[in-house]
Amino acid sequence: MENMMTQQTQKNIGAEMVVSRQAQEVQAAMVVAKRFPRDEYDAVNRIMKACKRKTLAEQSHYTYPRGGEQITGPSIRLAEAIAQAWGNIDYGVIELDQTDGKSDMMAYAWDLETNTRSTKIFTVTHVRNTKKGSKQLTDGRDIYELSANMGARRVRSCILAIIPGDVVDMAEEECKKTLRGAYSEPLEERIMKMLQAFENEFSVDKILIEKYIGYVVTRFSEQDFIKLRGVYKSLKDGMAKREDYFDMKTTAVQSSESALEKRIEEESEGSDNELAASDSK
Repeated sequence: MENMMTQQTQKNIGAEMVVSRQAQEVQAAMVVAKRFPRDEYDAVNRIMKACKRKTLAEQSHYTYPRGGEQITGPSIRLAEAIAQAWGNIDYGVIELDQTDGKSDMMAYAWDLETNTRSTKIFTVTHVRNTKKGSKQLTDGRDIYELSANMGARRVRSCILAIIPGDVVDMAEEECKKTLRGAYSEPLEERIMKMLQAFENEFSVDKILIEKYIGYVVTRFSEQDFIKLRGVYKSLKDGMAKREDYFDMKTTAVQSSESALEKRIEEESEGSDNELAASDSK
């Protein structure tokens, strides 16, 4: 009992030291920000220039379903690029405490020039959900990756809360323009490659994707391709599961029916062959 109290005291002291050190760093940064304020015109130009990069534009949006609707918005990568170009912003995620298989975290973004601040306190349970059930995490690296992944989403929200909304809108639109004009391949070829990637990496076939978009592949537009890129990015980053977008049960039923039909057809062909052989005799 005494050892546990000592360990808790040491953790509290360590947390206080971290907070104190960061407070001093922020104070120094605020002084520098006041001495060298941002030029908003130049900052917007830097943001627009960054959004012309194809690699950033491809990672600029996420998409996920909620309540029967598709929710889309600027990704953490775009939010970070905007914050860096906007300047005089401190942002990140901090682990406040780690006890009893969970971590108390704080995500934040702070405009050092205007003293505008956004924070989010949240708890990360050290559990990873898999197809075989929940798995308790004990390895430090696994815990760190889980906390960092959960923290990134909150950091994105904090950054977007302190950046002017019209600046974010302009950045999103510029990224979309970049995607529309950045590809040398025709849209049809890009869509076919995307369908193949979904099939190979996530076992999601064309029928499921057509059902998700709402019409056949031959009618897919540039915006549909961008939407699929967002879904692919969300699945690749672990932001969502394929079941969140696609009716995988329908595919399983269709596969079973197809297998049954194929089996019946093979048995029928076998019977016809046997009958033909007996007739020839």
